[in-house]
Amino acid sequence: MRRRHTSVQEEATIDMTPMLDIVFIMLIFFIVTTSFVKETGIDVNRPTADSAEQKKEGSILIAIKSNGEIWMDRRLIDPRAVRANVERMLAEMAEAGVVIIADREATTGVLVEVMDQAKLAGAKTISVAAEKNQS
Repeated sequence: MRRRHTSVQEEATIDMTPMLDIVFIMLIFFIVTTSFVKETGIDVNRPTADSAEQKKEGSILIAIKSNGEIWMDRRLIDPRAVRANVERMLAEMAEAGVVIIADREATTGVLVEVMDQAKLAGAKTISVAAEKNQS
């Protein structure tokens, strides 16, 4: 009997499917657990107050700089456009309240105008942001 010697070479391959599955699951996990925070886009020197408290629920943020500029969603807006922007954001988040982050040097006229426009847009709660006194 003659023996046959065949050279069968099996290639060693690494199956990448389980690793890709894990990476995909981790990607989904990080996307779901990331909190999407909307910011006004500017730094404001807020006034301090002893009665300041932190709000937990989602809010519509409007910033007023010391020179009277109004910022929403990282863009400068006209005071006449506050109502339309708040209405648009309330359509996305129906139960959201409006938080106005006014600079300590901002005029009360601009603050009252922004509050009035937010109220006319249908905001149920309007708050003015302040920092908690550290004393």
